[in-house]
Amino acid sequence: MRQVINFNYRWVFSKEACEVPAEINNKWNFVNLPHSWNAIDGQDGGNDYYRGTAYYAKAFDKMDLPASDRYYLELHGANSSADVYLNGKHLAHHDGGYATWRVNLTEAMERDNLLVIAVDNSANETVYPQVADFTFYGGLYRDVNVICVSESHFDLDYYGGPGIKVTPAVNGADADVEVEVFLTGAKEGQTVCYTVLDAEGNVVDSVETAEAKVNFAMANVHKWHGLKDPYLYTVKADLMEDGNVIDNVSARFGCRTFAIDPKNGFILNGEEYPLRGVSRHQDRWGVGNALLPEHHEEDIDLICEVGCTTIRLAHYQHDQYFYDLCDERGLVLWAEIPYISKHMPTARENTISQMKELVVQNYNHPSIVVWGLSNEITISGSDEDLLENHRILNDLCHEMDKTRLTTIACVSPCDINDPYIHIPDVVSYNHYFGWYGGETSMNGPWFDKFHATHPNIPIGCSEYGCEALNWHTSKPVQGDYTEEYQAYYHEELIKQLYTRKYMWATHVWNMFDFGADARSEGGENGQNHKGLVTFDRKYKKDSFYAYKAWLSDEPFVHLCGKRYINREEDVTKVTVYSNQPEVELFANGVSLGKKTAEDHFFYFDVPNVGETTLAAVAGELKDESRINKVEVFDESYRLKEKNAILNWFDITEVEGYFSLNDKLSDIFKVPEGQQLFMGMFAQFMPKEGDTVAGGFEMNDAMMQMMGGFTVLRLSGMIGTMGVNLTKEQLLGLNAQLNQIKKPE
Repeated sequence: MRQVINFNYRWVFSKEACEVPAEINNKWNFVNLPHSWNAIDGQDGGNDYYRGTAYYAKAFDKMDLPASDRYYLELHGANSSADVYLNGKHLAHHDGGYATWRVNLTEAMERDNLLVIAVDNSANETVYPQVADFTFYGGLYRDVNVICVSESHFDLDYYGGPGIKVTPAVNGADADVEVEVFLTGAKEGQTVCYTVLDAEGNVVDSVETAEAKVNFAMANVHKWHGLKDPYLYTVKADLMEDGNVIDNVSARFGCRTFAIDPKNGFILNGEEYPLRGVSRHQDRWGVGNALLPEHHEEDIDLICEVGCTTIRLAHYQHDQYFYDLCDERGLVLWAEIPYISKHMPTARENTISQMKELVVQNYNHPSIVVWGLSNEITISGSDEDLLENHRILNDLCHEMDKTRLTTIACVSPCDINDPYIHIPDVVSYNHYFGWYGGETSMNGPWFDKFHATHPNIPIGCSEYGCEALNWHTSKPVQGDYTEEYQAYYHEELIKQLYTRKYMWATHVWNMFDFGADARSEGGENGQNHKGLVTFDRKYKKDSFYAYKAWLSDEPFVHLCGKRYINREEDVTKVTVYSNQPEVELFANGVSLGKKTAEDHFFYFDVPNVGETTLAAVAGELKDESRINKVEVFDESYRLKEKNAILNWFDITEVEGYFSLNDKLSDIFKVPEGQQLFMGMFAQFMPKEGDTVAGGFEMNDAMMQMMGGFTVLRLSGMIGTMGVNLTKEQLLGLNAQLNQIKKPE
């Protein structure tokens, strides 16, 4: 009978070791798994976190394990490449840091054993990801187990799969459920007992046979219907020999149909079911990606509180426990491999192996509806090798899984007629109009143009968002990193994206702030702050509640600006988010009136005198905050970039003339502006082929995006290339810009 023994405890660890040890070195650090060696340095900025090889070692006595014919080591995540040694013998190598993989220990095992795993997250040209806007945490950051099985057992060797494959086909009220198992070492006379159970554990049907594939005809099947009814069945398979169970596996499954229509969006069980949700990175502040079950549970609770119907699990395979939670809660998933940002012709085999692992290991999850082939991979353009790689992956997905569709996340400048667009079944774009250049108003019309040009290609938005920290203002502008601008941005994007029913899915970037050690912006280096919730999951930003107002059925009212107390204006704008039809606002107990808002965003002008306690009331619901009148702006609310030579408020601005706080694209519209930048400043500007933050290569598309940055933001960006402008140089440039008149 199969037994799974957890191997998380009592390892020794070293980043300094240079070779596989012959015995336990007590000078190494004792650690328990899950563990990442970049939990701190991968989140503090500087793009200097340790990337290299580190060693984990564990001694164990075979007698402490159950007596079995075969012993397999099971690793749920070792980032990004790893080698396994048992008693000095090299047993296996694996490339890819996000999938489960197994190693047969049996032949090398002795009475006393030393297990060593060398894990390597160093840069290379053969394993994805290598270029991306997130930290590639090294470590054994998920569970490690030893699986003890008999000589005859359900397969453990094929791409980390579960050894059982369940394919429900729904026809009206009924379903035909095909169950296939994969056996190793099967013998004459052995049978498999298949049992289907309902959600309450009652037997629906059962059969015992020598066949590896059976079909169950299920009448009046209870369908898996997203958030409304995420009903799950379970199928158990027992390998029988002489009337005894010698191995067993099981899988939960859901019976549902879905379609993605280019006009009507996502269809679940014949009903329109708009996919509106978020993307998720798996890491946490001070933990890295070494998450515990309670971390996954908190994440799913927060996502469900918003009312999301979908999650894009970026940019790699996530923990099996999280997929299980999504099955249980009814979240519809986009699952993808880390084929991201930089196409490497030398790494094609790695995209294939990671895709096989993703599909094989996750085939049974009803929550997953699309396999993601790549993310922003055309950022440096597309060529035939890239296109061929995608055709191979697309065909592979359809060959391995006849039930699901394929998709891609296109970088914003990717031409809508690029042949890359026509490879997958459905397409989504990453757009940041209103944050990385452009205006928020450009988002909806862009999708209308795509839809009009390609009316038969389902189109969605796979990323959109902007950064917010604990900075505040009553006059939010693009690039100020305030909570108020993020709230404004998402109000606008919600109204544009959620009212276009043809969009098959929309995913906010991101649900949570996450580690990106190359980043140096917003006043807190080493993080991407586009989350609706902070990195530590302690604070829900106001934009979180904007989505809750549109998506959640749970009655609530939320007063925005709770961290923005001291305000200098005599009348201040106060925003309330609620999914209730009417909100009344009180200031020190006095009603300022009732308002209705079809868009769920309620705006009030509030007299700002002395200290004011605000109360937003919607029926029995109530939320409170306070504001305080000050004579001058509270500088603790103003962004101050760490290590910045200049902040935007230090810059002299002359009305009607340019400054470092203006966008490069606007300055280039004026001949004098072009001349200035093509002259003294040209030597500092990134050029085609240069590498900028995060390892991205500069090209025409990146240059176009940079046009949306202010000159000051751009100066910080080129700082990541080792070009550090002095305060005097920047002030000198500002003085010259102050002489160039803006067009009328």
